[in-house]
Amino acid sequence: MTDSAPEAVPGAAPERNVLGGELEPCGTDPMTGFHRDGSCVVGPRDVGLHAVCAVMTEEFLAHQKAVGNDLSTPRPEWGFPGLVPGDRWCVVAARWLQAYAAGVPAPVVLASTSERALEVVEIEILREHSVDVPPDLSAWG
Repeated sequence: MTDSAPEAVPGAAPERNVLGGELEPCGTDPMTGFHRDGSCVVGPRDVGLHAVCAVMTEEFLAHQKAVGNDLSTPRPEWGFPGLVPGDRWCVVAARWLQAYAAGVPAPVVLASTSERALEVVEIEILREHSVDVPPDLSAWG
């Protein structure tokens, strides 16, 4: 985690969302994202792929804590407020998939989930847990 903005990669296009559109903000209260800019932009330094914009649930938070990824406890030294149900947070794609496999996936905001999440999670799985249905369902292919 860092306070700096994502590094621009010369000639690279901006990250898109999993629907192919502009990557929308995930959340600013608390401020999320690997770069703490409110978005799930991954960029070159985020090797963990904090790409899935997830809406926290009690079950997801409890599962993450049980597997050693405590998202509930504030860590002021890292600028981390601790999350509560209802918060939107850019989670590591592999952690989200781990929770999915355990039967406790958090709802996903597709418009705010980086296309880089597709390196780890199939779009059909993300769609199953989407909380943002686009007005034109033909976009879902």
